[in-house]
Order: sequence, then structure tokens, then C-alpha cells
Amino acid sequence: MTALGILYPGHSGEDDYPRIEQLLSSGIRVDLVHTDIGEDAHRVDALLEMGSPQRLEAGVAELRLAGADAVVWACTSGSFVHGWDGAHEQVRALARTAGMPASSTSFAFVHAVKEIGARRVSIGATYPEDVARIFADFLGTAGIEVTGVVSSGIITAAEVGTWTEKEVLALARAADRPDAEAVLLPDTALHTAAHIPALEKELGKPVLTANQVTIWEALRLADRRVNAPELGALFTREPVVQV
Repeated sequence: MTALGILYPGHSGEDDYPRIEQLLSSGIRVDLVHTDIGEDAHRVDALLEMGSPQRLEAGVAELRLAGADAVVWACTSGSFVHGWDGAHEQVRALARTAGMPASSTSFAFVHAVKEIGARRVSIGATYPEDVARIFADFLGTAGIEVTGVVSSGIITAAEVGTWTEKEVLALARAADRPDAEAVLLPDTALHTAAHIPALEKELGKPVLTANQVTIWEALRLADRRVNAPELGALFTREPVVQV
């Protein structure tokens, strides 16, 4: 049994995780622990506090007791807002505390983009524009070209968690660009696990979503590879776009 440890901020889109678990092999378990988010706000100061070491450390002991093989901080904005170096230090500190391989959703996006062989992407963000631009800069530091950014300007994760397939599809359509080889939807508060096949069919290209790439990253850290087409191009055995 491979146990994937997920540190999830608050309560909004976390029911994506049991849904994803059902789509994986029976030898994989997803252990999810909620962290205290403090103020629910897609604002830089609030996001820095949300991803502080004290808040992440509080959930680590529970994951260790559960026997997790790897841990991922399942918050895109609460990681990339620290910048490239700060996000690396956040992950290193998490790994030291947890005593296991660790990563975050921000790095999951970087690794997932490279896995599918994409070099140019567009972003459909629920965040305010200034926060969305920080994510674009984060990807740029990783050598990924961002061809367009669409921002929905939503402040709270609670509001994002109420979005239905209709709103998710509309965001993805608005974000798509002809020269983008993949579309990224970076918010773990957004329910996307049930919509990935429809998103990729609609756009005709890979779509990477926050909860999807978080689980993929945990599997990567645990040295497991799973073929699950219901979770999109990222979970097929061969990269969709060749370098």
C-alpha cells in the first residue's frame, strides 16, 4: 500500500481527493489532513501566513502516524507566493519536519508541465490579478513560457469551492490561447477532479488542475506511476506533447 500524505488548507475543494483516490489503483491510499488557514483571503500577506512553517507543522505528526510515504502541501498560492527560493525552503522545512519526501502544488505544476512535454502554457486563475501574476512569474523562473493569464478576482477559497462545472469550463475556455500547449487551473479550492475529461475534450489539449497535479506529485515522490485516463493526459503512460 502506498500512502499519499496531503496537507490541505481549510475546507473548500477537498472532496476532490477521495474522488481521485477512487480513480487510482487499489494499492494507493490518500491521507488528507486539514491545516488552519487563518484568514481565508487570496491576498499576499494572508497567503504568506497560511503557508507558514507553524501552520504546516501542525498537520505533519498526523500524517506520520498514518504511515504516509510522501507529503504534498496542497496549496498553490500558499507556496508560490513565497517566491522560487522561498517555496523551495518551505518544502525543505516540510521534508525535515515530516521525515519523508515533500513538495507543494506549485512545484507539482512545474513538474507536471515538464512531464507532458509542454513549454508554453496559459493560466486560468480564480485569484486576483496580482496573485495570478506571481504564479506566472514562478513558472517563468522554471523556464515555462506563460502565453496568457486570466484572473477571476475571487478573494476567498470558500467562494471558489462553490463553483460548478459550468464555471470551471468557462474559466478554462477564457484562459486558453492558440499557442498554449496546456491550460493550467491553479487553485486547490476549485473542484476539478470530475471535469478533467470534459475540459480536455473541450480545449483539445492537456489541462492541469491543482488537485490533480497534487496527487500526481505525491505519486511521483513515492515512486509510483499510475495510468488513469479519467484524470487526464497527465495520468496517461506517455507524454502527450513531445519535446
